[in-house]
Amino acid sequence: MKNLLILLIKIYWLVIPQSKRRKCIFRTSCSRHVYEKTIQEGFISGLKAFKYRFQNCRSGAYIIENLYGEIQIILPNHQILNKTEISERFIESK
Repeated sequence: MKNLLILLIKIYWLVIPQSKRRKCIFRTSCSRHVYEKTIQEGFISGLKAFKYRFQNCRSGAYIIENLYGEIQIILPNHQILNKTEISERFIESK
């Protein structure tokens, strides 16, 4: 099953050009994150990573500047991520 998930991600990368893919809010793209988790930790971890990213990498997240002037993002599940985890294109637009 691990190899099947890896194969599906590679097919996604080959078939859908990067310019046509949805832009991820995370610094590491969702497909790259799931791929790496699957390679390093196995199929179940890959599926959990996919579920987490699918639920949180969508509209509903918003960027804030906290009291200390640091840029953060609040995900739909109310988790707060720091600048190091946010896609650079969001930071630049802030």
